[in-house]
Amino acid sequence: MIQLHPDYLIFQTSQGELIPCSAESVTIELMGDASSLLDQETVRQAAAAVVHYFKHDLGQDTVSVGEFSKALERVLNAFGFNVTTSTSDEHELKMAVADLEEIAKTSDDFELTFFNKLRSEFERQVKDSPDVLSFCGLRPSVKMLVGAKRWGRKCESLSDQIVDFLRECLTMESGAPSRALVVK
Repeated sequence: MIQLHPDYLIFQTSQGELIPCSAESVTIELMGDASSLLDQETVRQAAAAVVHYFKHDLGQDTVSVGEFSKALERVLNAFGFNVTTSTSDEHELKMAVADLEEIAKTSDDFELTFFNKLRSEFERQVKDSPDVLSFCGLRPSVKMLVGAKRWGRKCESLSDQIVDFLRECLTMESGAPSRALVVK
């Protein structure tokens, strides 16, 4: 299993999907416009406290958006803010999923074509303003593009290039701070 970044939790959606995401991103999404009314450092510290509570006190990495929302509300209220949260589906994380293996299949086995198609797919997925961008099929697509049966140095190098490329695409997007990127 891949180790999560220390400030990430795995959020379970009402459809049962598991989405690794930073607590800060989810906090910004939950609070919406109200986050600008609070001190940003206080909000960051509250999110960190909630992550610590779930990970270390309760020993769980997976939480529902509703559980996280209620815990965040309690922490902010303890800091003296009058905050109420709604755990309805309006705060459900919106996810966009793309298959890297399908993109590789249509790229005539050329990396340059693959990266152009990957950029187009990224832009298509971002148009729906998702909270999480998920790209699956990294290993099979890399092996297909490299023409390898076993994972080797060339595969590792191309895999790193693809992840770096997607991170760069996300950084260039205007809504990047409020989006999470998952590549698996």
